[in-house]
Amino acid sequence: MDSKKLIYAGKAKDVYETENPDEVIVAFRDDITAGDGEKKDNLQGKGHCNSLISTKLFEILEENGIATQCIELKKSCHMRAKKLEMIPLEVIARNIATGSLLKRFPFEENQKLDPPIIQMDYKNDEYHDPMLNEEITIALGIASQEDLDEIKKITLKINKILSEFLKEKGILLVDFKLEFGKDKDGNIVLGDEISPDTCRYWDINTLQTLDKDSFRQGQDNVMDIYEQVCGMIVDEKDLKKWKIT
Repeated sequence: MDSKKLIYAGKAKDVYETENPDEVIVAFRDDITAGDGEKKDNLQGKGHCNSLISTKLFEILEENGIATQCIELKKSCHMRAKKLEMIPLEVIARNIATGSLLKRFPFEENQKLDPPIIQMDYKNDEYHDPMLNEEITIALGIASQEDLDEIKKITLKINKILSEFLKEKGILLVDFKLEFGKDKDGNIVLGDEISPDTCRYWDINTLQTLDKDSFRQGQDNVMDIYEQVCGMIVDEKDLKKWKIT
């Protein structure tokens, strides 16, 4: 791997510096966690699938005018990416009411949310990623009002692009988490990953779970589901190139 010093170790990815000071390597691991890290496992091949899915979805977004961190999938599980100063926000777009939203608010299960809800959480393990409003975000110095307006605008555009793309693949985009950072010129850029770890995908016909909820629910076919989603999203030529059958 063309990498040097470990910059950041997350729950399922590592970020390394490279010879180029403006680039990093994002390394996808096979670790999987849920419940604020309380439930853990290691699924062989998960990092590989997530790296392919994320690279493909970043490619789709770039083609539609969204600036992303991704440069290329350098090799299995290793994405060459632009170095960003990450903004400690988890930006969640919700198209259907499910999951934690039902525990916090009196929505009906599977209620369609039109327009979509954009939720922002403070990405901080010590405080267990609490939900934020704009005033708290600005007071903490996490982001400016201008930054927040831009992030919401980009998130809504991403939601539209991915919802339409995934619908063609037979996948309903229920909700998803994004992370943003700033590049060396101060531009807001989409970073991190877009995968079954960070999105809620349902089969468009059966509403079958096609994401990390399968792990949360204790299903024994989690890796099969990740491979299924990879096969639905990634082009056949890339599946063959990276040996996903």
